[in-house]
Order: sequence, then C-alpha cells, then structure tokens
Amino acid sequence: MALKWLLFCPQLPATPSSPRVTVWRRMRAAGSMGLDNGLWILPRNEASVKIIQDVKTYIEAQGGSSKTFLADAFDPATEDEIIERFRQDRAQEYSEILEQCNDFQAEIDKETLNHNFSFAEFEENEQDLQKLEEWFIKVKDRDFSGGSDAAGALNGLEKCRQALQAFATEVFNHEKYES
Repeated sequence: MALKWLLFCPQLPATPSSPRVTVWRRMRAAGSMGLDNGLWILPRNEASVKIIQDVKTYIEAQGGSSKTFLADAFDPATEDEIIERFRQDRAQEYSEILEQCNDFQAEIDKETLNHNFSFAEFEENEQDLQKLEEWFIKVKDRDFSGGSDAAGALNGLEKCRQALQAFATEVFNHEKYES
C-alpha cells in the first residue's frame, strides 16, 4: 500500500493537564493513533495536515511546542502493522455503534411493549438516533483504511431508522385516535 505518514510529537508542560487532554482528544477524534511516548501517527492527507496545523497552533498558545515529520514505513511488515492497528481502532468504534444500535432497538421495543406512544418519547428516540448517525459519520470520516465493519454499523443504523419509523406510525395513530 506504501502510504506516507505524518508523525506528530507534541510537548506540553506537565501542569495543568487539561491542554494535554485536549490534544489527546483532538488527535483521537481525527483518527490518529498513539505510538510510543506521546508520538502520534496519521496518514498524510489534507485532513491530517489541517488537524496537525490546528493542534500545533493550540499547543503554541499553551506554551508548548511540537515537531512534525513526514515518514515512510521502514518495511512492509511495519506498515501492515500500523494499518492493522488503525483498522482495529475503527472496528472497535463500529462495534460500539452497533452495540448502541442494539440498545436503541431494545428501547423502542420496550416502549412499544408498554404502549408508550407519546410524542415526547418519539422525539427522545429521534434525537438518540441522530446522535448515532452523527457518530457513524465521524468514525467513517476517520476510517482511511476502509474497514469492513462499517457495513455492519450502517446496517444497524438502517434497522434503527426502520424501528423509529414504525414507532412514529404508532405514535401518530395513537395521537390521532386520542384527539
């Protein structure tokens, strides 16, 4: 595959810890993988360059510094290992989304069983589904290796959409006859 990589090494004061946590959160949200001793790796692309530039600016504003390097893997085995770690990270995220989809469907089933067909309940579930869909988009955006687990999560989301649509119909019918 022979990708070009960005290696990013931020240096921040030990205290307060909140800037280090902010850098960690931003790098993870970008899909970066932590290697050793605070070294981050991302595939070289426009989105990665932008996130590193933004984080560098933040680090400098916090009194820190950073170094960024362009790199190639030394050998195919190293590159395969790095790509596999990225795939595993995304697979774990897709698995979490699927788990939340199952919880969502269980909630719809519970409310249906209890005949809790209120608009408030529908609206709460609609917001929960929207959060799941937004989370999926974030994970998909950082899935540069094209993980196969995306299809399962997308299928789970589709089932959630169908369950919510069926629930919406029940809410509509219930409110129509209550009026």
